Amino acid sequence: MNQDILNQFLAVAIKNRASDVHLQVGEHPLLRINGMLTQVKYHPLTPEDMVSIVASLTGEERFETEFRGKDEFDVSYDIEGEGRFRVNVYKQRGFYGAVLRVVPPQIDSFEDLHLPPVMEKISNIRRGLVLASGATGNGKSTTVAAIIEHINRTRKAHIVTIEEPIEFLFKNKQSVISQREVGCDTAGFKTALRAAMRQDPDVIFVGEMRDSETVDIALKAAETGHLVISTIHTPDAQRTIGRLISFFPVEEHPTVRARLAQNLMAIVSLRLITGCNGAGRLPAVEVMLVTRSIEECIRNPEKTGEIQQYIQKSAEIGMQTFDQHLVQLLQSGKISLDSAKLTATNPAEMELMLTIE
Repeated sequence: MNQDILNQFLAVAIKNRASDVHLQVGEHPLLRINGMLTQVKYHPLTPEDMVSIVASLTGEERFETEFRGKDEFDVSYDIEGEGRFRVNVYKQRGFYGAVLRVVPPQIDSFEDLHLPPVMEKISNIRRGLVLASGATGNGKSTTVAAIIEHINRTRKAHIVTIEEPIEFLFKNKQSVISQREVGCDTAGFKTALRAAMRQDPDVIFVGEMRDSETVDIALKAAETGHLVISTIHTPDAQRTIGRLISFFPVEEHPTVRARLAQNLMAIVSLRLITGCNGAGRLPAVEVMLVTRSIEECIRNPEKTGEIQQYIQKSAEIGMQTFDQHLVQLLQSGKISLDSAKLTATNPAEMELMLTIE
């Protein structure tokens, strides 16, 4: 598969609103459309096809000098006038495979993304740590892009992004945005995050909270008055807090809890769910804002399990659990009961909410 054919194929993926493209030796190419993998009418890919594809995705020279000996790596790929992709290349059974995430050409608003109105309030936070959580492919990057674009449109700030690779491309509006790609512009997240502190930032976006050192530097940035935005692969707010704490040794947990209680401002957790009548996928969203009560739950391990209750009781300030949002989506006819049950944190409790409503 030469580069022209690859570009034509990827243009088809964009046209069909695929979220991901799967390429693997011995298999037909696959597109993920509305959450389902769909086979493309093309011959099964050969080892030679995959080497050619990977060389096209990275660039021939960069492939030979930087990537040929690696078993997995991330890059970005552009088709001028068509779209952009976040690419993960990996080895399986000795051959290359690749998954390409389609990055939409435009950055959608909160309303376009069907996110709750409280997102604007979260975007107006000036300091602290804001996290988007959820499984891979559930809208974390898109949500963060919408937050950054809101800041870009509404206030004068210096926004530094540290990504592996860069996904959405921002154009300076009210803000000035510096986008740095790991591997091209910087050696790694930790190095770039330390350097960002010397770049007069107002907002720092770190692609992922992946280890204790990244979390520690992010908290230091938040403690010194910056807004830090990041993502984490956790299913909900309560377990996000548990994951952040678990990065550190047990003897440091009390200190980490205290730092999180002081600096964590909000967690937005996402699960995509199939809509009714071919409406594509919609986000079910849990929103936690850190109030005095939730601060205490973060500090005290015996109270952490009460976080869900406080979220559920705080709808008046914009908080909501997944199950509360699923009830709203059901009542508006946007999703089916079966889909809601598959997505719910507690299906029985969600059905009880429906009867009470």
